[in-house]
Amino acid sequence: MGLSQERLATLIASDRTTIGRIERGETAPQPQTRDRLSKALQVTPEMLTELLSHDGDAPSTAASAIAVPGAIVAASHTTGVFAMYRRDLLRLLGLAGTLICVPPVAESDNPYAIRRSADLQELRDFNTHLWQVFGLSATKHLVYPLAQDQLHVLIDRLDNARSEAEHRQLCTLASELFQLTGEIFFDSDLYADATHCYNLAASAAKEAGAYDQWACALTRSGYVSLYDQQYDQAAKILYAAGRVAARGDGQLATRYWVASVQAHAAAALHDVDGFKRAWSLAEPITGARDLINPGGWLRFDGSRLDEERGACHLTLGQSELAAGALAAAFTRSISPRRRGSLLVDLGVVGVRRRDADEVLQHGHAAVDIAEQSCSPGFLGRRLQSLQTQLHPLGSEPRIVALDERITGVLTSA
Repeated sequence: MGLSQERLATLIASDRTTIGRIERGETAPQPQTRDRLSKALQVTPEMLTELLSHDGDAPSTAASAIAVPGAIVAASHTTGVFAMYRRDLLRLLGLAGTLICVPPVAESDNPYAIRRSADLQELRDFNTHLWQVFGLSATKHLVYPLAQDQLHVLIDRLDNARSEAEHRQLCTLASELFQLTGEIFFDSDLYADATHCYNLAASAAKEAGAYDQWACALTRSGYVSLYDQQYDQAAKILYAAGRVAARGDGQLATRYWVASVQAHAAAALHDVDGFKRAWSLAEPITGARDLINPGGWLRFDGSRLDEERGACHLTLGQSELAAGALAAAFTRSISPRRRGSLLVDLGVVGVRRRDADEVLQHGHAAVDIAEQSCSPGFLGRRLQSLQTQLHPLGSEPRIVALDERITGVLTSA
């Protein structure tokens, strides 16, 4: 059962803004809303509680997308049942990727053709449903089995496509689903698997002529390169994403999202002019009207521009500009994970200012959030980036204590 934010809001007697805040982890539903939400999403109250039990921002859309090289601080779920799901997903992705390249067989020539027309809307609805469950879930790998079931259905439909039009529509849906599986892998720190999914998603969207999905897949691939500190590679991928996005639907925010990530890449390369150019293309989203927000594969709405701008200024060494932007972002109602990430960046500003009190205030607050989370991997990576910069403040006992707390988060993640 796939629901748009508007439809879900209607079913639970709420509004789209509240639905968006619940999906981003910025607010928790009231008891009466929980009951309606369980029925609308067709999950038990217990499963809904599990989905909502922690903050749910996906790191691939976080403001600061640069990790410490060689660091492994989050569980990768590469053993046991998760390893089994991972293997099955990769196998199914390979099969689906092959079918994308195979032209449809005419119904009269296909002895295995489905006797009824493919219900593409049902597939679209369930794709939307999966993205909603993913957005609500704090433990993203719980979506593995649902994505696997959807892949089975999609493979069957691709194998029995009977026209070019149907094949293209299925390729578009495949691109969206591949991007979701990439997000699941990315959240589990399986970056190579995530990149594989995004590459498949780009190929599927290209086959379908779905320029917005194509650009989003490339942008997600660029994010992985940023995390891997492959900045030149990220810039090239994002340049391609920008060219593709320019051919997309002007009513979608694709081009703004691509530009915002291009700004991160330029900042990482210390290209001030490139950052300014990219940011000048991203910032107009704040004044854009009548944009369509499909959710799921394209969630960018400009609500994080302040924290993204602050992160870019910090990367460029512009601490005072960063502090202003981060302070503006901090005044908003945001999820614990985003608040923790902002605190880390403010802690780095304190390091640059050689202000130990500022570092301690923001650093300990970020550690508090990480310690309260049952899934601290993302904040662990962010805290490690702060930890590596504490040395200029020397061996002051209070700084040593903060360093030890951060180490505790990293070893428990």
